Amino acid sequence: MDIATLALVHAILAERGIRRAAKASGRPPASVSAALKRFEAAIAVPLVRRERGNLVPTLEAQSRMADLAAATEAIQSLLQPRTPLWPEAHRQAPSSPQRGEGGPQGRIRGTANSERAGTPPSSPRIRPALLPVVEKTEPIANAQTPCPSISLIALERFIAVARSGSIRAAAKASATGQPQLTRQMNDLERDLGYTLLARSPSGITCTAEGLAAIPTVENLLEIWRRLSRASGDRFRRAAATWRFGSVMPLGPESEIARMLAALTAKWHRARPRQPLFVSSTTADELIAGLKNRRFDVVLLDLETFPSEFEGSLISRTPLALAGHPALFAKHGNDIAALLQSHPIAVPSLKSGLRQQAAHFIEATLTEQERNRLTLTEVDSIPVILNLVMDHGYLSVLPESSAARVRNPPAMRRLGDSYMQSLSLAWQKNALSRQVAEAMLGMMLADEISGSTDPRD
Repeated sequence: MDIATLALVHAILAERGIRRAAKASGRPPASVSAALKRFEAAIAVPLVRRERGNLVPTLEAQSRMADLAAATEAIQSLLQPRTPLWPEAHRQAPSSPQRGEGGPQGRIRGTANSERAGTPPSSPRIRPALLPVVEKTEPIANAQTPCPSISLIALERFIAVARSGSIRAAAKASATGQPQLTRQMNDLERDLGYTLLARSPSGITCTAEGLAAIPTVENLLEIWRRLSRASGDRFRRAAATWRFGSVMPLGPESEIARMLAALTAKWHRARPRQPLFVSSTTADELIAGLKNRRFDVVLLDLETFPSEFEGSLISRTPLALAGHPALFAKHGNDIAALLQSHPIAVPSLKSGLRQQAAHFIEATLTEQERNRLTLTEVDSIPVILNLVMDHGYLSVLPESSAARVRNPPAMRRLGDSYMQSLSLAWQKNALSRQVAEAMLGMMLADEISGSTDPRD
């Protein structure tokens, strides 16, 4: 990780856009986008989602905004150092390291004519009260000069050198080559634009600006430790977690809800060290999640699924037109009049259930009649059920699952060609197949009421 990435991610979240952050930070949009991907990969958490062309911070991102803002403030302080206590003559361009400090002997910087130039205290533990106050500056996001890509490792090694007072000792402690560490310190000073360390035959001392940078660097490193520590714990848990995606159950009494509950309980007993994460969404999103490996196994309300996956059909349940009993009493067997007289609540086109409902409506009504329908899309089966029972809506629901709910709606079966099919799908590899078969056994260990035509 580097300070430019931290600053750019904070700018992205604050500006809510890649291009706006790029303009504010003076970086190309591609570099800003790469910084976001780099940071998300490092902490194993998505920070933004896209809504109508805008980037919206996730809840995880919002919880990290305080740390990112503090990191940006620390970076700003690091790049615009405190005014030194000693004359400007003390600030010199980094020179070649001295003998015993990773390079050939040369002019000793920071020691010759020290009385005339003004010599800083030799100990990095100078009292904070002697350090000058930080001047107010504009945030890095508004700076015209891009933030340099200084790695946090280089900053950590600067602290080690400052504390030990020797390049040799710091190189030995960090298992780093002495020439490599010397080059890293020279590069760090070049990127910051000021001198941190003064070399001499007796060792290393900090310049005034180096001393002022120490608490800032330590604060920045601590912020990153907080972020990376949380992501490390999450990554270790995620690596052991199996992710199961399912279409949304009709309710607690539904076939899907019962299968998921049986799977969760039996999985916990059989594999206590491998957590199972269960999430419900639409069929399209489940397939997309299986493709990008957000899910390991998915339960779809489809009979067929993409050929790139393996799978098994679990059950086929008849579908029914559901509504308040008074509606059916009013219209009798005239289903076409019933559909045209009342609003219809259906899931979005991303669900298999909606596809079946669409087929039924197309087969029942003419195109002109369909154009006059009132369709309300709701991707929540419990909400649809409440609309049916309490607000005069119709819907197409699995007959057996709807019959189990408290105060079930009146239902008319659609016919043998209209079924809710439940299929389990997984990636084509031996491990996924083994896990999916174990899940299937746990889900179907008890007899499932209302399911027909189960297949292996």
